[in-house]
Amino acid sequence: MDTKRLGEFLRARRALVRPEEHGMPAGARRTPGLRREEIAVLAGVSTDYYVRLEQGRERNPSPQVLRALAAALLLKDEEAVYLRALVDPPRAGRPRPAREYASPQLVSLLDAWADTPALVYGRYLDLLAVNSLGEALFSWLGGQTGLLTAMFLAPAARDFYRDWDVVAQGCVAALRAANPDPDDQLLQKLVGELSVRSPDFARMWARHEVRAKSASAKRFHHRLVGDLTLGFETFSVNSAPGQHLVVYRAEPGSTAEQSLALLGSFALTDFHDIHDEGHITHELP
Repeated sequence: MDTKRLGEFLRARRALVRPEEHGMPAGARRTPGLRREEIAVLAGVSTDYYVRLEQGRERNPSPQVLRALAAALLLKDEEAVYLRALVDPPRAGRPRPAREYASPQLVSLLDAWADTPALVYGRYLDLLAVNSLGEALFSWLGGQTGLLTAMFLAPAARDFYRDWDVVAQGCVAALRAANPDPDDQLLQKLVGELSVRSPDFARMWARHEVRAKSASAKRFHHRLVGDLTLGFETFSVNSAPGQHLVVYRAEPGSTAEQSLALLGSFALTDFHDIHDEGHITHELP
């Protein structure tokens, strides 16, 4: 058990809980969130015990205490699972492959959706496969396959995502959800590099949010077709744990549907040159 990480998680999540969410008066507070003694009361533990948890001096909180803390901190299911993993890290199983890749069957499935942007990403948010329309939609990547790195370090990302802050925070939360083992060396390297190079990433990572991507909508600004809003659904790839398939769609009859059709026509012409220059192909090396 890493008591330092547990304390960091508890402090970060406590700061995100608003007093009124527990029926308490907000009043004047020097710091955001709930006080330690308030969390202790809500969780049914002593203030001294809770302080020891945050300070890393208590090493063995029981499952009952963890459930009570999750309720007091208003943690969602994924966040509660992450909290338990900090206390009882997952045991090492089969070693992860040195390289993630999308299966040929999955790539073929993507290619069959000519009118639907679709992509596959791995547990570190690396782009593993993308179909032609998805490649056209995400042409701003310019051949980069690290979605998270591009999100924070490529200036084009802030133009492409009209709600960049929301999308970026969702990506950070998804990274933590996909990698519950804080000792994962690849995770540590990625987080360390981005924390140094991007103050925004460091700020968002410090929030300790844990949330896998699901169904929602995103607003984009594409350099060729302008503004468009697309719904998307995220599916876990059961044959490759840690991989996710994302499928985008436009509302029938919407301007976004027309924009996607126009983008598809560009994909058949202008984007052939992009392939020839070594940008993202349907299956990445």
